[in-house]
Amino acid sequence: MWKKNSPVPYVTAAVTAVGVLGGAYYAYRLYCQENKKIKIPENWTKVGTLKAINAYPIKSCAPVMLEKAECSILGLKDGWLRDRVVMVIDEKNNFVTARAFPELLTVQPTIRSSILTVKHAQMEPLHVNLAEVAALQKSKTAYVWGVPVPVYDCGFEASEWFSRFLDSSAANYRLAYYASQSCREQRVTANKFYNFTPKDMGALPDELSFNMINEASVEDLNTRLNENCRVTTRNFRPNFVVEGAEPYAEDGWKFVKIGENVFEVIKPCTRCVMTTVDPETGVRNSASEPLNTLKKYRQIENEEERRSSGSSPRMGVQLALRSKPGGTVSLNDPIYVA
Repeated sequence: MWKKNSPVPYVTAAVTAVGVLGGAYYAYRLYCQENKKIKIPENWTKVGTLKAINAYPIKSCAPVMLEKAECSILGLKDGWLRDRVVMVIDEKNNFVTARAFPELLTVQPTIRSSILTVKHAQMEPLHVNLAEVAALQKSKTAYVWGVPVPVYDCGFEASEWFSRFLDSSAANYRLAYYASQSCREQRVTANKFYNFTPKDMGALPDELSFNMINEASVEDLNTRLNENCRVTTRNFRPNFVVEGAEPYAEDGWKFVKIGENVFEVIKPCTRCVMTTVDPETGVRNSASEPLNTLKKYRQIENEEERRSSGSSPRMGVQLALRSKPGGTVSLNDPIYVA
């Protein structure tokens, strides 16, 4: 593991990069096979602009706000920074999220070159060289919603850091880095009502590689909440925030185009208890807001669809990339829908 003030092992980074390029080509071949039957719309309507781009390198931790990013089949990418490719796991190798440990939302990751730095006000900084991890570690199996995923163990220092942070233990938790350039498998229990393809799941997100929230929908939600319960778009952990659209217009979108990147709206994003945690403090709202209010007016209306996805309220949309991987999105890009 890389230590502070020691040289970065560029050789291992270069070796890893070769594997990444080969994996990326293979992933693109799979992408072409999966998407060749999907008809991309020709007519588009502008609905707004891209106000924010957020990537979450560590699942359930704070976002990195970007001015531009590449769109890959695994989600947003900016060099070594990728969306949800690192996660905390427990002693049984099951993923750990802010549902159980809301304080994770206050952990701030950053990535410079291949160095992942993790900071928290009550902890010393942690540095992990992802290139070294990928080059030197053998992959093992961890689990996201019961689905096996290949990961590299990020080592003892990372384990001790997160173990002390979460429950003051020595080694109850470990940090794991996704060990593939292909999307993970879809869970067996995933509903079949929506137009998933096997290559839409990304690395470690709950469902899909991209998520969008409509700022106007959040503003409308806030008019229904008490003043001390109001939220921001950060409560919904989106990759993209659209500005300028009508409230809840996203319910009717089938495709979204940002710049030259085309995404298919696969399903609404159904919401859980994580929306009730203040992303700045990691403290849960005592009234379980905004979830309780959302349940009153944002249930899925179609009965068959609701039976398929459960009774959780919808807010935002889940997206899958349908244009060629490698395109970029930038702040203030126009957003079109079809």
